[in-house]
Amino acid sequence: MHERRPDDTQIHFPVPLVGFAAFSGTGKTTLLLQLVPMLKQRGLRLAVVKHAHHSFDMDYAGKDSYRLREAGADEMLVAARCRFGLIRECRDAVGEPSLREALGMLDPERLDLVLVEGFKHEPIPKIELHRPALGRPLLFPHDPHIIAIASDNDHLAQAPLHIPRLALNSAEQIADFVLDFIGRRPRAETGLAG
Repeated sequence: MHERRPDDTQIHFPVPLVGFAAFSGTGKTTLLLQLVPMLKQRGLRLAVVKHAHHSFDMDYAGKDSYRLREAGADEMLVAARCRFGLIRECRDAVGEPSLREALGMLDPERLDLVLVEGFKHEPIPKIELHRPALGRPLLFPHDPHIIAIASDNDHLAQAPLHIPRLALNSAEQIADFVLDFIGRRPRAETGLAG
């Protein structure tokens, strides 16, 4: 079990948040690569916030933005006709960034849903991804923010858990669950007339 942060109250954001929590190697990114286009096809405007446990670069040596950051720019915003990219340096950061900090960089006016990959100990609604073959324990029931478990194991589907269970290999089922959770099922699927 993990240590609770001092502020363990659920994070509120102007648009719904749905996290995907799992141990490394479970397939969070693989699932999101399938879910994002499905949810976009259903008309949602999405953001994805991904936690990285390591340093990363979005640009590379030789590019002007890289050179300007190397010269000391604390923030580097690259603006083009159809895309913006912001890199904020955290030279004196001691710990990992919080999800609250990351969400503060998003524009909720442009979004219908934020999918969160990682940040598994943050207090947001989460779908736990679980592959028993990896030998890792379930995060549920120790995490009260888990709203469903997606697994590739039929035995787990029969377990006496009082939480929805989803097929990890069925992105369509998981997309339907997310839409139900945020109250955005298409009218044709809810039986409502247009």
